[in-house]
Amino acid sequence: MKSAWKVIREQLSNFYLIRRLSLYELKSENNNNYLGMLWVILNPTIQIFIYWFVFGYILHRSTRVYVGNGDAVPYVIWLISGIFLWFFLNSAVMEGGRSIYSRIWFIAKMNFPMSTIPSYVIFEKFYQHLMLTGIVVVILQFTQYKISIYMIQLPYFMFAALAFLVSVSLITSTFTTIVRDLQQVLISLMRMMIYLTPFLWAPYNLPAVVQHIMILNPMYYLVEGYRASLLGVSWYGIEHLKYTVYFWGVVILMFIFGSVVHLKFRDHFVDYL
Repeated sequence: MKSAWKVIREQLSNFYLIRRLSLYELKSENNNNYLGMLWVILNPTIQIFIYWFVFGYILHRSTRVYVGNGDAVPYVIWLISGIFLWFFLNSAVMEGGRSIYSRIWFIAKMNFPMSTIPSYVIFEKFYQHLMLTGIVVVILQFTQYKISIYMIQLPYFMFAALAFLVSVSLITSTFTTIVRDLQQVLISLMRMMIYLTPFLWAPYNLPAVVQHIMILNPMYYLVEGYRASLLGVSWYGIEHLKYTVYFWGVVILMFIFGSVVHLKFRDHFVDYL
């Protein structure tokens, strides 16, 4: 717990710098493009169109998907309301994993604790996620799934996603700096996760035992919470209280473990480069 508190204090005391660096990274990433920041929106929009074309049009998945409260939602609406979260989780996990070894020489020149490196990388992706969330909300206003009272739980699920990503990145950024091959393992795992989490297809037709195994994945909790908020179907975190407790239990354990290994190895990161 001592390590976890130390990392939390470092995050809070350097929050202003985390925010400044994340904004700088967001701008510098698109500086050389003619369309600049517009690519933050265009890239995921193109991917959403491709997923809709393949799954909704070519594979004729025009049927409705059952959501938590028994309502059925058109597949395309169900897809859009969840897949944009995947873009955030995937890019944040990938960049978070390589954040320390790819930026250590830049950060080493500053008086800046290394535990905040994954955080500002994740925040840079979070700004993009906020913009995409706004677009999805606007799109849904042209359907029957308009803003409802359930939308007030969306900030909670955003915070849950950030807590999950920071915890994961503390672990992965430490181990990928020590053993660089683990970044390739991380890439392979995330390729599997898009198919093992209900981003592209609903798991409700699977046997119960398979569904119980799938919900062990914390990303399952996040995407179902986002859909419940955007489509206005349920108070997901309250109605699935045991799952909420499980999710935060996993996140807290990952954060404690990530803090311990990060503090143990961070004075030696340069030796592994």
